[in-house]
Amino acid sequence: MRWQVHSEEPLYTDRWLDVRVADVELPDGRHLDHRLIRTAPGAGAVVTDDRHRVLLIWRHRFITDSWGWEIPIGKIEDDEEPIAAAAREVEEETGWRPVSLRPLLCVQPTNGISDSVHHIFRADSATYIGPPTETWEAERIEWVPLTDIGDLVGKGDIVSGTSMAALLYVLTKS
Repeated sequence: MRWQVHSEEPLYTDRWLDVRVADVELPDGRHLDHRLIRTAPGAGAVVTDDRHRVLLIWRHRFITDSWGWEIPIGKIEDDEEPIAAAAREVEEETGWRPVSLRPLLCVQPTNGISDSVHHIFRADSATYIGPPTETWEAERIEWVPLTDIGDLVGKGDIVSGTSMAALLYVLTKS
């Protein structure tokens, strides 16, 4: 059932994304033009504390015109290791420095259209270092009880696929 890719042609490219069309052959021999998006990988973290709370940001996403809780996550810069990018993103977006990050999971949130991969790490504590440097990222930053995560997902207050996958995964391991 493997699809064979015969070619890819760029449709639009900038420093954030690369939109392409691929000539794909299906297992039955038919061909189709399939659009795809290539992006740089991302990294983020689920940061918890000794009170069983998780550090989240409440933000607006203009594309869907929606608000929701998310874990801190962002682009991995050139020559940056995923774990360093995750630590940087947490600090920039929240003002908290995660302690002892360790791998949690990798998520491909839209693998039917994009090669995007998100490397997610876990920290059991963080140190407050000051206000976030990227103040435009979040309306508010809060430590949310882990026991509230299921209800927040059910209410639609957590809709980001990567945040949802990471938080629900942490709940299964708690």
